[in-house]
Amino acid sequence: MSLQNLMARIRSVRLLRAVAVILASSVAFALTTSMASSQTTPTGQKPTVVLVHGAFADASGWNSEIKKLQEDGYPVLAPANPLRGIALDAAYIRSVLATISGPIILVGHSYGGAVITNAASGNPNVKALVYIAAFAPDDGETLGAALAGSQDSLLTLDALDIRPYPLPGGGTGLDAYIKLDRFHEIFAADLPTPVTDVMARTQRPLEAGTLEEATHNPAWKTIPSWFLLPTQDRVIGTDAERAMAVRAGSQIVEVRASHAVLVSQPIKVTKLIEQAAEATATP
Repeated sequence: MSLQNLMARIRSVRLLRAVAVILASSVAFALTTSMASSQTTPTGQKPTVVLVHGAFADASGWNSEIKKLQEDGYPVLAPANPLRGIALDAAYIRSVLATISGPIILVGHSYGGAVITNAASGNPNVKALVYIAAFAPDDGETLGAALAGSQDSLLTLDALDIRPYPLPGGGTGLDAYIKLDRFHEIFAADLPTPVTDVMARTQRPLEAGTLEEATHNPAWKTIPSWFLLPTQDRVIGTDAERAMAVRAGSQIVEVRASHAVLVSQPIKVTKLIEQAAEATATP
C-alpha cells in the first residue's frame, strides 16, 4: 500500500468515527463533572497511580511497576487503552479517571502519553503527568508530524504491517502493527530476543488514522509533568521526545534504554512515578 493510498483510507476512517467520538466524549465529560465535585481524600492517603499503555503493547508491560508501587502503598490501576484514536481513547480514560476518588498520578507510555495529555484536561484530581518514552503533543499537533520530524525514529511506513478490519455499521479501518522482523530493533533493542519475539506476536495494533489526529487542550500546560527519556528510543525518537519534554516544561530524567524502558528499566520508571507523587502531595 502506498503512502498516498494509506492517507486516503485514513481520512475516510476518521469521518466514520466522528459520531462515536462525540458521543464518547460527551459521556466521559458528564462522568468527570458529576464525580469531581463530590470526591474527598482521607488525610495521608497516597494518590492512585493510573498507568496507560501505548501502541503495539498492552497493560501487562506495567507488571513490574504495579508490583513495586503496590508494595510501596500506592493504589494502582492499569486500564486497557482501546488504541482506536486519540479522542476516543482519551474519552475512555477520562471516564476511568472519573471513577477514582482522590488525587491521581497519571502515567503514559508511548502513544499513551498522547492519550493522557488529552484525558487529564479539566480534571482537578490529576496532580501530575508522568511521560515514559511518550508523546506529549501540543494543541493541533499530530503524532505523524512528530514522527516525521525525528532523525532517531525508525518507525517508517515500511516498518509497519497495515491490516484492514471491519468497522461497525460498514466500512473498513486500518490497523498498524510493527513488522515482526523489525520489532526487536525498533521497539525493544535492550531486551533479549526470546522476550521480544513474544512481545512482537502479542502486540496490540494502533488504528492507523490516529497518526493524523490532532491533540486538543493539552493537559501539560496546566498540570506539572515528569518525563523519562530513553536515549535509544527508535519508535518516537529520542530527539522528538526531548523536544516535547522541554516544550512541556517537564522534569526530565534520561536513561540508557530503548522505547520499552517500562519493561527493561522498571525500577527507574517506578522511582520517577513516586517522585512525581511525592512532589505533588498535599501537606
